Amino acid sequence: MSSGQSPEFERRMGFVKFRLIELYKKNLVKINHSVMELICAKHLIRYGYVVDVEKQLTQILVCDLYGTKGEGSTVVEIETGFVPPDHALDPLSYYYARIASKISRYSRFANQFILATTPVSILPIPAMFRRPPRDRRTDEIHNLKRICDTYYRNPPVSEEDIVSGRIHIIYIIDIDQGNVTEIDVDSYFDCISMMAPASNIIYGPR
Repeated sequence: MSSGQSPEFERRMGFVKFRLIELYKKNLVKINHSVMELICAKHLIRYGYVVDVEKQLTQILVCDLYGTKGEGSTVVEIETGFVPPDHALDPLSYYYARIASKISRYSRFANQFILATTPVSILPIPAMFRRPPRDRRTDEIHNLKRICDTYYRNPPVSEEDIVSGRIHIIYIIDIDQGNVTEIDVDSYFDCISMMAPASNIIYGPR
């Protein structure tokens, strides 16, 4: 992944590599997730970021990637699309709540928040996150809070986090080629609405 790159690029990628090896030895990461982290790290480093992985943000929150560049910061959360067996009968509702909780909880820790996934997974992003906080309605905030509370109670997702939650970019990770494609949130919504019209039932109107 560092072939033909500068020594500084190799050094930054090496840090990520050995960090993931260390975590793997402690049985804290899995290879499928680590591969995606490496590819996202490569993408960020190419744009001048210094990248850490599995960074502790609070006592309970650990983000997948944390990038810094000058005074700016970026948090990337990777979604594999996995749904645990306990939610075999409500996978979309569970996944919808998980995505909503990640946007609400993680985005306040950086200037830019990014969700990353593969082409085989569709991210059920709540439609309200397409709009700035000032344009979010009270009823949809309360409704999203209710859905999140169904799955996340320890600790619960606060309404304040939902109101201020932001998502800036979607990363589509091509693991086979080792590449990342960036897509803005509106374009992503347009794409998935064409691929999965039924998803409009849960995503709701813009």
